[in-house]
Amino acid sequence: MLTSKQRAELRARANQLPVLLTVGKGGVSGSLIAEADTVLTAKELVKGQVLESALLTAREACDAICEATGADGVQTVGSKFVIYRFSQKCEDERKAMAVRPKRVNPVRAGAQARRRKAKEEREARNAYFKQAAIQAAIDKKKDR
Repeated sequence: MLTSKQRAELRARANQLPVLLTVGKGGVSGSLIAEADTVLTAKELVKGQVLESALLTAREACDAICEATGADGVQTVGSKFVIYRFSQKCEDERKAMAVRPKRVNPVRAGAQARRRKAKEEREARNAYFKQAAIQAAIDKKKDR
């Protein structure tokens, strides 16, 4: 079961998806369920459409497909519907993309290193003069 925040995120992602499932006058058949199962395994999030010739509404078709495939219905608007089912294959692909090392721009890295070194030197110099001012104040107080 999806939370409302998860559902909202999935709805946002589904806006740009093409329609991959089409329910025609044959209704929700075995071949349509097999196709939906294959597409859900590959993509996780699938948009479908119910044609006018079908005897089902988008909500009925969505519920039937979700029940048969174990997916969750995300949204139905007009004749279109969106379904979601977690896919381990997609999760592995996302993890592989996240592990990829970042490219390092050597020019930028050198400039950042020089700025960092200059900042450290500036802070060390400021700390020295601050300590010297404190010591001078202490010495002045002792001389009185």
